[in-house]
Amino acid sequence: MESSANLIESFSLFKDDKNIDKTTLMSIIEDVFRNMLIKKFGSDKNFDIIVNPDKGDVEIYKNRKIVDDEFAEDSFDYDENKHISFSDAQKIEPDFEIGEDLSERVKLEDFGRRAVLSVRQNLVQKILELQKSEIYNKYKEKVGDVITAEVYQVWKKEIMLMDDEGNELLLPKTEQIPSDFFKKGDTVKAVVSKVDLKNGTPSIIVSRTSPVFLERLFETEVPEIFDGLITIKKIVREPGERAKVAVESYDDRIDPVGACVGMKGSRIHGIVRELKNENIDVINFTTNTQLLIQRSLSPAKITSIKLDETNHRADVFLKPDQISLAIGKGGYNIKLAGKLTGYEIDVYRDTDTEVDTEDVDLDEFADEIENDVLDKLKSIGCDTAKSVLELSVSELTRRTGIEEEVIEEVRSILEAEFEG
Repeated sequence: MESSANLIESFSLFKDDKNIDKTTLMSIIEDVFRNMLIKKFGSDKNFDIIVNPDKGDVEIYKNRKIVDDEFAEDSFDYDENKHISFSDAQKIEPDFEIGEDLSERVKLEDFGRRAVLSVRQNLVQKILELQKSEIYNKYKEKVGDVITAEVYQVWKKEIMLMDDEGNELLLPKTEQIPSDFFKKGDTVKAVVSKVDLKNGTPSIIVSRTSPVFLERLFETEVPEIFDGLITIKKIVREPGERAKVAVESYDDRIDPVGACVGMKGSRIHGIVRELKNENIDVINFTTNTQLLIQRSLSPAKITSIKLDETNHRADVFLKPDQISLAIGKGGYNIKLAGKLTGYEIDVYRDTDTEVDTEDVDLDEFADEIENDVLDKLKSIGCDTAKSVLELSVSELTRRTGIEEEVIEEVRSILEAEFEG
């Protein structure tokens, strides 16, 4: 019968699924068939169902006790699901005797085409639900783990990945490093960041921008971290641009920063490459806040720090040539230093006199003053508005070679900044 063949085929489709536990699969299949028996016979108590997971088929046996013909014809206790008359039993096998148990195989065809099709639909539905549930549970336990998957489809806002078992994973644009570019068939490494069930279907989100991804990469490349000899205290990232990693060693003989970087950068090189040349600063963690801020602003050299521990603010004073290093390209260095230390950091130009917090950096006037003029002023140490205004027109002209008219125009622009 075609419908019964389709039923067995439905079972066979799932028998080798790696996401489904074989015992659970057999239990679901048995439950579906027992429901079919109850609908047809009113009860499933005298039936044995044997599921053969390796063959991908099901055997059903109806168990009845052989009774004499008189009991079968006249007794109110006779139940055709529990009993079979002696004469009917002999038709099956002449050697049977009254009182014996008879086990007879029930063919799927006996249930009728519609019943078999209904069972097939229920079976497929329940196994798909089980499959989704198993995938959800599997990946729920993998949150925080790095996986490698293949790009299956690329969309504008996200990429669909496929793991080696055919499960679908999503890498949203927001979880991609800005310079990431993937095409169908590419292999992608990412960390499992979020697993949800949406309308019964598992939604698995992976990330390449999460600090956890960088942490796992360090665990892979640095054996001392994997073994617990070095601990990563905190990671902050601006994906694809810069990251800061604070590490601590519990063994005085181990230099945590040196171990993470490796000989000639051998260990960190692979991580940097995976993160599209993200600049990674590894710093030695300390509970000394001032020292931690100083280390986090590396490579800038700090003159002094004024802490406001109540409001978690830090005023950092640096020599003029160190300010741009502290701020870093795109402001990422100071931004990440603030995240790492938990302090809002402001940098100030350190001079022999008291620092003027109301001064303005010359670069702020790039829209009004020519770049070559700004460069000449900065070349003589005048990198703020007030440092220019402190010198006379003649002194500025002599030291920079800029025409007097231009100097006067520059001073007018700078003075306007402080008027009112």
